[in-house]
Amino acid sequence: MPEEVLFESESRRTRAEIAAYLRTVADSLESGSAITLTRGSESVTMDPPARPTFEVKAEREGPVEGPGELSVEFELEWDESEDGDDASGDLEIE
Repeated sequence: MPEEVLFESESRRTRAEIAAYLRTVADSLESGSAITLTRGSESVTMDPPARPTFEVKAEREGPVEGPGELSVEFELEWDESEDGDDASGDLEIE
């Protein structure tokens, strides 16, 4: 299935700035509101269902020996035609 990027933004931010973005997303999820992403004149609004799939991934990219790039990714995923009622396993984040 081909992938279409609807919105993308990448920039260096302080940990506090990132936490503020994540809080805004968390508040929207908790209240059942849509999430709107905006940068300049570019904007996309998405309305996750009550139970989207939540993926958390920690990765290291780069050579086996030597420094690489570390990342933590948080992803919400759902089919446009479904309400996302699938639940599996308990996740803990500390």
